[in-house]
Formats: sequence, C-alpha cells, structure tokens
Amino acid sequence: MSRSKDEIAAAIAADIPAGSYVNLGIGQPTLVADHLTPGSGVVLHTENGMLNMGPAAHGDEIDPDLTNAGKIPVTELPGAAYFHHADSFAMMRGGHLDVCVLGAFQVSSGGDLANWHTGEPDAIPAVGGAMDLAIGARRVFVMMTLLARDGTPKLVPECTYPLTGLGCVDRVYTDLATFEVGPTARAAGGVRVLATYGTGVADLRELLAVPLVDATAAPADGG
Repeated sequence: MSRSKDEIAAAIAADIPAGSYVNLGIGQPTLVADHLTPGSGVVLHTENGMLNMGPAAHGDEIDPDLTNAGKIPVTELPGAAYFHHADSFAMMRGGHLDVCVLGAFQVSSGGDLANWHTGEPDAIPAVGGAMDLAIGARRVFVMMTLLARDGTPKLVPECTYPLTGLGCVDRVYTDLATFEVGPTARAAGGVRVLATYGTGVADLRELLAVPLVDATAAPADGG
C-alpha cells in the first residue's frame, strides 16, 4: 500500500538528526511536528517568529495567538522563544537551520524546486519564505505525492513551473517512494530510490521520465 500523509511525515521525522534546528513549511510538512520523538532535541523554527514550537494544539490546548506560519494552532515546548519576523528570516537566510521540509509542485532530478506558482494565469502565487528556506537551510527535504491530481509525475527531469531554488533539494518523500536527488545523485547515474511503498522500482521506471538507481537494498543514511 502507498503511504498516508502521516506515514510520510513519520518517515521524515525519523530521518531528522537529533539536535537539529528545523523549519516545517506550510501544509503537509507541518505534520512532521506530530511525529518527532520527545527528547530528540530537535528545535522547530517557524517563520512567523518562534523557536521550540511543539506539535499541533487540540482542544483546550488551543491558543488563537499561538500559531505556526500556516495559522495552525500549535503548542510550545519548554524554552520556547518568540522574536520579530525580520529576525526569523535572518535565521533562515543566515544558514542557521539544519533542515527544512517543504511541499512542492515539482522537483527535478537535479534537485531544482518549484513550489510557489504553477504558472497558470488564474493561479495565486504564494512564495512566502520558501526561497529563503530553500537556499538557507543546510538540507532540504520535500514532502509531496509522487503524482499530481491529473496523474502526471511531480518528480521530473526538468521543472516546467517557475523555480523556487536551483539544486537545493536533497530528498523527496512521497506516498510511493523516498528518493535522493540533486547534483550528487545525478552525477552517480540518476535519482536514487531509497525505499518503495506499494510499488517497485520497475513500476517507478514506468511512471517517471528520470533515470532511477535502485538503492532499496542498501541501508538509507538517516543523517
């Protein structure tokens, strides 16, 4: 079976090194916060000005003044700090984040990212802090479905949508597989398939127009 959104989020959470400073993008990536292991030392940063954000808030935990960048109510962990929006972006642009997790419309085999605009005339562009995160974080993980609603692949040889960043994505976590992308993977012969779910590498080769290297038998590097 393919993975649910929560299962993808759990896989990403498991691959984030202990003690990392991490930003979770708006939308599906915010689910990662609910799957981090307590005591891992992972510090969540949100671009609207908070460090040490906790999981999503529910019921009596909800404080309408305490939200993430997607306006979802969240909790705070001991030691949480608040700061100006400008300071938050300085952290993003200054290389102070170890990992960011972003959604995407498209990712290329070379690690190019397109996640802010489809280019359609009636589409509403929404770049937010994605460009700052894509170039500022040390590692960029993407969380997305492998196929768009019309069945076309979102992992492509070259992005056709307006770009967010060039060669910035390290890993792509989808419902059907986890991939390693970027210049290193491309130089090694193609996108590395680290794990599959409800499908096989041969099936993925039929779906995708990018060269795939089967790395499912080798242990994935969680660091």
